Amino acid sequence: MTDAPTILYETPAAGVARLVLNRPESRNAQDTILLYALNTAFDQAARDDAIKVIILSAAGPHFSSGHDLREQGSITDQMAGHDPVGTWCGFGCAGAEGRMAREKEVYLGLSERWRNIPKPTIAQVQGKCIAGGLMLAWPCDLIVAADDAAFCDNTVGMGVAGVEYFAHPWELGPRKAKELLFTADWLTAQDAKALGMVNHVVPASELATFTLDLATRIASKPMFALKLAKEAVNAAEDAQGRVSAMQTAFALHQLAHSHNMQVHGMPIDPGGLQVRRKT
Repeated sequence: MTDAPTILYETPAAGVARLVLNRPESRNAQDTILLYALNTAFDQAARDDAIKVIILSAAGPHFSSGHDLREQGSITDQMAGHDPVGTWCGFGCAGAEGRMAREKEVYLGLSERWRNIPKPTIAQVQGKCIAGGLMLAWPCDLIVAADDAAFCDNTVGMGVAGVEYFAHPWELGPRKAKELLFTADWLTAQDAKALGMVNHVVPASELATFTLDLATRIASKPMFALKLAKEAVNAAEDAQGRVSAMQTAFALHQLAHSHNMQVHGMPIDPGGLQVRRKT
């Protein structure tokens, strides 16, 4: 264990904030503390009129191994001390209600909130980005990947129909989205760029420098125009039915959890844990 902050907040250039996931010992696995700390950092950058672009990066060799499945305590314990940013309630309720409430808040809710921050955001990704890690990268407007980056959603192998922020069809197209889910195969940075999910692939040694240069070039543009451009593109996605489709996928995700609780006594298929550990 470490007393270091789970999120570092940096201002590496004028107009640019860089948020750093800082749990390298766990490959930046996302426990509740990290997610709310990240939300606080996003709020700080969003509310600072001097900041025009936000970079999301990660310490260590890997961007994120996804949700921290080793987080201890009940749902009530995990939510204790955190102020919800949404209006969903009932974290202490029994059965599916408590789990759905927590996941609607800390997974779908936070990711959607970050996606709608009215400032350009850039995910700076190296190493592995697994399942829940996609829920940090995908809400960002741009993704810059190191040439060693690899992406995977292995949740189907764990008996669940995909991560809670179900952006797969918009990020990959429907056929590649199905293949990624059905097989849990890795998507290389180069393949992700060819599909349009990643904007740039650069040598790992140049990742931070390239991303900061891109952020600085964006930060030279008028802030209000950047906000409006982002709003326009996001509105186009939403007009295609993104929000309603994502809500349906989230409901199916909760159904999978309930099924696994009835069949296996835990919210995921335990056989899938071995699949996850091998990654």
